[in-house]
Amino acid sequence: MARLRTTHVGSLPRSQRVVDQIFAREKGEPVDEATFDAIMAAAIDACVARQVAAGVDIVSDGEMSKISYATYIKDRYTGFDGDSPRRTPADLQDYPGFMDRLRKSGGTPSYRRPCCVGPIALKTLEPLHKDICHLKAAAARHGAQAMFMNAASPGVVALFQPNQHYASDDAYLQALAHALRHEYHAIVDAGLMLQIDSPDLGLGRHMMYKDLDEAAYLARIERHVEALNEALVAIPADRVRMHVCWGNYEGPHHKDVPLATILPTVLKAKPQGLLFETANPRHGHEWATIAEMRHRIPEDKLLIPGVLDTTTNFIEHPQLIAQRLQRFVDIVGADRVMAGSDCGFGTFAGFGAVDEDIVYAKLAAMAEGAARVLHNPA
Repeated sequence: MARLRTTHVGSLPRSQRVVDQIFAREKGEPVDEATFDAIMAAAIDACVARQVAAGVDIVSDGEMSKISYATYIKDRYTGFDGDSPRRTPADLQDYPGFMDRLRKSGGTPSYRRPCCVGPIALKTLEPLHKDICHLKAAAARHGAQAMFMNAASPGVVALFQPNQHYASDDAYLQALAHALRHEYHAIVDAGLMLQIDSPDLGLGRHMMYKDLDEAAYLARIERHVEALNEALVAIPADRVRMHVCWGNYEGPHHKDVPLATILPTVLKAKPQGLLFETANPRHGHEWATIAEMRHRIPEDKLLIPGVLDTTTNFIEHPQLIAQRLQRFVDIVGADRVMAGSDCGFGTFAGFGAVDEDIVYAKLAAMAEGAARVLHNPA
């Protein structure tokens, strides 16, 4: 192994031209499909080229065509409509002055979050197939080593699209698991790595389940993991990775549930790869949790710690990145560690804290840092 492999969580900054197309479609305005597809193809090609140039080994389409990583499902599945009340994270509730400042500065994204109002069933996977086609063409053109594509977990869909139809939350999760199988299989069948986005397991504690006690919360996310595993039942674990986070926003985050609390449940999820936050100030210490719980981590799990903070325009020094990665290499060995980011850089279309050029400079710093890691045995 010449160096540790590199990747990231998925979403990347979108150009204004891309954002305008996405929001025109979101508002129900007339959109020429050929123009939309051409703009998305060009945007995906450009972002893949920049990922490869930055030294990213496993690239994505940047989620260019999606308005967000969870609410896009309304365009692919029936049963979603309208809008839903916003749930303010508990950490921001403790600091209303800061929350007000975010609102006034445009620091919080505004877009429709539909509810589940009817039976969930597959509507169309044509948008997904187009994304896959654009990504594969760009990867071939620019010599990408490997590709991944994001898809929402049943739990994160439930987090952002509240249930107003099914008799129980468990019934809602099961319906989501059955429906989302179509998307998961399409990605894997196309030869791509499937990334499941599941911030509900972390963010859900101070957002969706902030009024529950810890035992009740752990019981709920256990059910989220069971639903995910049900959806992945026919997909090999080594074709899937999962992203867990506590919310991709600048804020206090003092209500974030510790990794140690959720890790036993998270490790029950089928995906072999695990992406999680370790770069930002609230979770920079979590490598110690991995060290303390190393014997509970299955030997086939691949750790993909975030070594880039996605909420700041600081470009991490490659040596700091190497130090962060080295901690995990020393715990589980170089063959079970990959470099990643804390979260996506373009979680919501038209909204991102980090300048586009700085995003790719961060990714290049990550590649340089990964090359400095010593390959010590665990």
